[in-house]
Amino acid sequence: MKLYFRVLGQGQPIIMLHGIFGSSDNWLTQSRLLSSKFKTYAVDLRNHGQSPHEALFDYPAMVEDLVEFIDAQRIMDPIMMGHSMGGKLAMNFAVAHPDRLQKLIVVDIAPKPYDMEDHLVLKGLNRIPIDKINTRQEADEELAAFVNEEDVRQFALKNLLRKPDGGFKWKLNLPAITENIGKIGAGLQFEGTFDKPSLFVRGSRSNYIKDHDLEKIRKIFPLAEFETLDAGHWVPAERPQEFVEVVTRWLS
Repeated sequence: MKLYFRVLGQGQPIIMLHGIFGSSDNWLTQSRLLSSKFKTYAVDLRNHGQSPHEALFDYPAMVEDLVEFIDAQRIMDPIMMGHSMGGKLAMNFAVAHPDRLQKLIVVDIAPKPYDMEDHLVLKGLNRIPIDKINTRQEADEELAAFVNEEDVRQFALKNLLRKPDGGFKWKLNLPAITENIGKIGAGLQFEGTFDKPSLFVRGSRSNYIKDHDLEKIRKIFPLAEFETLDAGHWVPAERPQEFVEVVTRWLS
């Protein structure tokens, strides 16, 4: 699958992977901050952003998408960085293809299963009558019945695309994501370890990486180091400058 991507800067390559309902846009600020020292590739994963839609949506398929992307762009020894679903994908890629990347950065996700079947954002998006709404405000009002946080709603509603003849459609492949959400919550799909430098960044106000997860992380990623920032789950968005400083310091 030919993935859409945005590239900035020059230097050592960093491949940046977004979370569920996200896109390469989520990394724009961080890409700009990193571009003075690194060449950043922010990717739209399948069924998201401007990348193709496909009924198949799981980590093995997305790992193969990344192999194809790296080969097509002739990227050598990249750093791979992912947040949430993108972090789980980065971990899967690192274990499946440890020779294809140099370092790993995982943001607020652990190599364990998560229960995604009752995901409120997904439920809310599916309740929006996409064929009937005329304004983003109408969509926001529908989503508010499921999601209280305005910033989370605005993030999710970036997936609304206004049609030339009026009305809206989804940028993302909502049916495929809905059908496969359990697979996105699954644990790692590949056996093995990644014996190269790894950084795990978590939010102090997030429950995605708990203290008892650190031992499991070290078993799969024995060179793992950990940083905690004063943030919720959306660490790079909540603390962009601080996040980039942590990443840059670790990489140097």
